[in-house]
Order: sequence, then C-alpha cells, then structure tokens
Amino acid sequence: MISAFYHFKKKPKLLKIKSKAFHDLSLSLVIRRDSCHHFCHCSSKADVLIEVLANAGIERIYGITGDSLNSVNDSLRRNGKIAFEHVRHEETAAFAAGAEASLTHKLTVCAGSSGPGNLHLINGLFDCHRNRVPVLAIASHIPQSEVGLNYFQETHPENLFKECSCFCELVSNPKQMPEILFRAMNAAIGNQDVAVIVLPGDVAVMEMEIDELPVWNQPRLPHIVPQHDDIEEMAAHLETGKRITLFCGAGCEGAHDEVVELAKRLQAPVVHAFRGKEWVEWDNPYDVGMTGLLGYTSGYRAIEQCDTLVMLGTDFPYRPFYPENAKVIQVDRDPSALGRRVPLTQGIIGTVKDTLKELLPLVAQRGDTEFIDTVRKAYTKFRGDLDSYAVAEPDGVAIHPQYFVNRLNKLAAEDAIFTFDVGTPVIWTARHLKTNGKRRILGSYNHGSMANAMMHAIGAQNACPNRQVISLSGDGGFTMMMGEMLTLKQLNLPVKIFVFNNEELSFIAMEMKASGYLDYATDFVNPDFGKLAEAAGIKGVSIQNSSEVDEKIMEALNHNGPVIVNVHVDKQELAMPPKIAYQQAKGFSKYLINAILDGRGTELKEMAKTNWMKYKSLY
Repeated sequence: MISAFYHFKKKPKLLKIKSKAFHDLSLSLVIRRDSCHHFCHCSSKADVLIEVLANAGIERIYGITGDSLNSVNDSLRRNGKIAFEHVRHEETAAFAAGAEASLTHKLTVCAGSSGPGNLHLINGLFDCHRNRVPVLAIASHIPQSEVGLNYFQETHPENLFKECSCFCELVSNPKQMPEILFRAMNAAIGNQDVAVIVLPGDVAVMEMEIDELPVWNQPRLPHIVPQHDDIEEMAAHLETGKRITLFCGAGCEGAHDEVVELAKRLQAPVVHAFRGKEWVEWDNPYDVGMTGLLGYTSGYRAIEQCDTLVMLGTDFPYRPFYPENAKVIQVDRDPSALGRRVPLTQGIIGTVKDTLKELLPLVAQRGDTEFIDTVRKAYTKFRGDLDSYAVAEPDGVAIHPQYFVNRLNKLAAEDAIFTFDVGTPVIWTARHLKTNGKRRILGSYNHGSMANAMMHAIGAQNACPNRQVISLSGDGGFTMMMGEMLTLKQLNLPVKIFVFNNEELSFIAMEMKASGYLDYATDFVNPDFGKLAEAAGIKGVSIQNSSEVDEKIMEALNHNGPVIVNVHVDKQELAMPPKIAYQQAKGFSKYLINAILDGRGTELKEMAKTNWMKYKSLY
C-alpha cells in the first residue's frame, strides 16, 4: 500500500492508493508535495528519523551498520541527504562526532547496532559527555519481543548510556516519533551533552502515517547574566584583593577580550587550564601559562601566591594546585560545578563573557604591578628554558619531541586544527604548540582516553574540509585504533598523522618512575609506521634525524591526501612538573635505587644525558 497526500493551499489530505506490486515489496511511502518539484517520503519509523535529521541539517552519521541498524542504514540510502561515514569501530564514530560538534557547535550524530555495537560507542560518548559537546547517538536494539529473554546480543542500553548522557530514552511505539527525537535533540543542544535514542530493530520498521512531518528548529543557547547584586559583591571582593589571579578554562570561549581587559584593570596574571589554552593564551600580555602537572612554574606560583583567585569557566580537577589561604570566586554556567574543587567565597551562575561585561564597569584601573611583574618574570624564564630545549640533535641521535613540535608549530597553517593523544603528546602540545585565535586544539581533556587523536581528526576533517588537520599520535594510541588509518583512505580525508614512535608507553613509564616503581610492561616492538602506511596504499613518511624534520614535515603537509609520518623520538625524554613534590622526589629516588639494583645503569646514564642539563635550570 502506498499512502500519499498532495499539499496545496488547503489542509493536506491523505490519499490511500493500493498497489499489489508495492505491497509485495513491503513498501509504504508518505509523499508530500510542497511544490511541483519538492517531495519527501516517510513510511517506517526509521524513515521518519532520517527525514527529521536531514531537515535539521545533519550532514553525516558516523557508525558501523549491521543487523538491528540495517533499517536505519537503508533509510539513509533511500533518503540520500545524509552521508553514512563508515568507520572501523563504533568508538571512532562517537569520537569523530564529538570532534565535529566541538568545531561547529552543531548537533552531530553517531550510531551503533545492538549489543557490542552499543558497548563500543560508550567510551567515545563518555568523551563527548565530559567535553560537553552536543551529540545524538542512535543505539539500535534487539527486537522488543525478545527483551528479558537472554536473547542474542541482549543488553539494556537505556541503562548502559545513562552515565554518559543527559538524555536516554527507549522508543517502543511509532507514535512516540518524532516528538521523542525532538526531545533528544533539544537536550543535546541545550545541555551541550550527549542524548541517546534507543531504537529496537523491529520498532524501526513499523509503518507510520503522518500528514505532515514537523520540522525541528534548533534552540539557541542562552546568555546567562548573573543578578546585579552578585556582580556588585564580586566587584567588592576584587577591590579588597591585593594579589589577584584569573584562572581560565573552556568556559572562556569567545571571552578573550573581556578576560584580557579584566586582567589589565586588576594587573592580574592569567593562568589557564589546558582547555582554556586556545581561548586566552594568545595576544595576552598577562598570560603566565598553565598550572597542573603539565604547567609552568609561573602558573603554579600565580595561584599559590594569590590572595584572591577568580575561576572563570574552569572545573580544573586537581585539588593540590589550588591555593590554601585565598578567597576564591567561581563563575560557571553549570551550578553543579560551583565549589566542586575548592571552598568558595562566592559562586556565580553565569556565562563568562556576559558576567565580565557586567563586571567591568565596576572595576577600576590599578597601578600596582608588583605581583604581575614578579609572575611574568618567572614566566619569561620558564618559557625561555622550554624553548631552549627544543633543539636539533646530530644525525644518528633520536629526535627530541619538543624540537619536533616546535618545528611543526612554525610550519603548520595559522588556522590548523590539532588533535593530540593522551600520553606524552599532551605534554608537548601543552608546552610547545602556540595558539593564535584561529587554531583549534582537540583532545580527550576530561575523559583521558588513549587513541583519541586520530579518531578526533576524522571528525575534524569532515567538519573543516579546507583546513589542515594534524594528529599528534603516540605509538600506543595509534596502534590501539590503527585500523582507522584505513578509514582515512576510504573516506579520502587528508589528515596528517604524526606518530611519536619511542617504542614505549612513555607517560605511563614516567608515572611509574615518579612513584618509585621500575617501569614494567610498557615497551613496544613497533614497525616503521610510514612503511606500514605505504603497504596500505597511504602515503608514508619516516623521520629519523633532526636534520630532515622541516623537509619531511612539509612533504607531509603538502600532500593532497592522508599521510602517516613515523617520527623516531627519544625514549628517555622526561617532562618536569612546575613543582616537584616531596613524594615525587622520594618516588623517583626509590626508582633510581631499584634501577641500579636491577642492572639498568646504562638506561640511567642515557636518561641523565637526555634530561639533566636541560631541566636543572628550571628549579
């Protein structure tokens, strides 16, 4: 049976036309004609789902098709408006969707089939959830009639996804559509979070009759302006502060000028969490770097020595890096973030840009620059020391990763998008990659998942096809999801993957040493990843010596297609925190003793040769 209606000026009428041929094919179409040339068709619940998403401007869905998801995939094929980005693992689908959402600020979509397909999505969706990006996940499910009977691939996805989403609902009846889909989409956008639709395969093929398909209109995020009394109280606290430090996070996106102006009036150093780096570091004469284990001594001291700390859009989780005897004022759009890390003098619900716009007229210009001058002097020294370590080595000596990232930073496009793996690429990105207001830096900031860089890069390149997308991948992370390099080839995405090949989980090895353990079970036996790429039909480049870094970086960046670059970096490279705590010194001393007893004298000699002359000047 075909169900059709024609849309003129009068109310649409539903016309039922029986057709034996179409009945035999089990097809039922609802056709709306808004003009002589425009038609849309919807019949099954899967058709409604795809048509709504297409009308909402969704351009692609990341995923892997199969069994319970096949009807959705077939609706995509027949609809023709949305591309299905076929990746090699559902985890990649979620990471890629998250990266695209982070860059576009629009709703993105991923999908996974029942059982293992859903479970594979979860790690990537946790990353999206913790990065606060709007992603809709379509989790197909086993037939409704089999739920609770220990059916093949049975799970309870409405429970599985609750911890990594703000919305998760099971669709069990065609009459729930499209309203439940609208709820999910609104929740994802409004909360900047993950929303999940659980769609059983037998429900997805159920037929529907809809006179006219409603159109989803994306809601806009609000400007959250605090009460004027709160602004006045904040201004009063700032007026009494003598040594004020601004601590900035991801919530400072779009508020660069307001942050710098506030710092100028207060003569306050600006410290950033990692997620705040791309929003406040550049064109900022009050910037004193990061704090935390990846940070600068200047950033650490600016917070340790302040008497008033102003947290702007940050939920920095590491409590030991907060001051012990300072007033703390926190501004955040999320009320549950207020006071989560440190006791507050004042908590303010508001978006950073809107809050500072209200605050600035109440803040007078200060003349005392002693505090900012002291911290900036420490910043200049630390920054100069870090830059001095980014040096070339003679041929035959492994490349310093700092040197490599320093050169890549200078050679990459000014609007390049960088993704970085959890592990040592985090360190070199945080300390040696420069932002400028045009570049973007994407990572698994709060979830801390390995292997994110290449998966994020897939979504980033789809979102921004005309920009350089550069993945800084660790050898551990790259090999964990190495099959996705075939996705780059299949989707023809010109991502440049730079693999730091030191044949070790080096960040974990450093953690072990700092805790007094001998590093164990952290070594790899790696191939040359450039040659491996060539075998897969992808351009491969290998860099063994510092003298060839510039030439081969440009060879990779100029290639019109995906490239895998094997970068042979020093295995013994250490990264020092901004302050060495007693427990870290004790742990590392214990490691040195254990290493000598274990016969690792040569290894210690190489470590000292690589690091001692560089890092002794930091402290």
